[in-house]
Amino acid sequence: MGDNNVNLPPGFRFYPTDEELVVHFLHRKASLLPCHPDAIPDLEVYPYDPWELDGRALAEGNQWYYYSRRTQNRVTGNGYWKPTGMEEPVVSSTSNKRVGMKKYFVFHVGEAPTAGIKTNWIMQEYRLSDSASSTRSSKRKPQPKIEYNKWVICRVYERNGDDDNGTELSCLDEVFLSLDDDLDEISLPN
Repeated sequence: MGDNNVNLPPGFRFYPTDEELVVHFLHRKASLLPCHPDAIPDLEVYPYDPWELDGRALAEGNQWYYYSRRTQNRVTGNGYWKPTGMEEPVVSSTSNKRVGMKKYFVFHVGEAPTAGIKTNWIMQEYRLSDSASSTRSSKRKPQPKIEYNKWVICRVYERNGDDDNGTELSCLDEVFLSLDDDLDEISLPN
């Protein structure tokens, strides 16, 4: 895991669900609460090309997790993260309420927005939902407002063409990842 000192027991596997990432990690980070074990490092992900991320975080298979600041600029030295599909809600399994949002990005090599070549690098960006942040921040009126929307968790991985290396995707996830904005490549029957 590089220079990060995470004291984890032998056999530890880090396979958090979407809900666990949002509720148990991201919410604690945004609230400035400690998270033990501290398995997700802080890293401004977006200046890095995805292949430069290896060794900068706890790796579980071919997946890396990072806390990062939310930004509109997702351009690296060699390419850019292009959003794909729509944001989808992360829903609590106990209350059935939306606790966060998840957005997919695909890394393209080249200049944004039209000159890039699509790669197999995928990023899932998790953020707290606006309703969750306003509800929690309103309970603490005497204290300064916590800016929940500044932090995100990024899950970055390289998807193989035929094999996803154990990454479980929902049907909706598969549809979002299969979408390609280059409609010129689609040939319609006459």
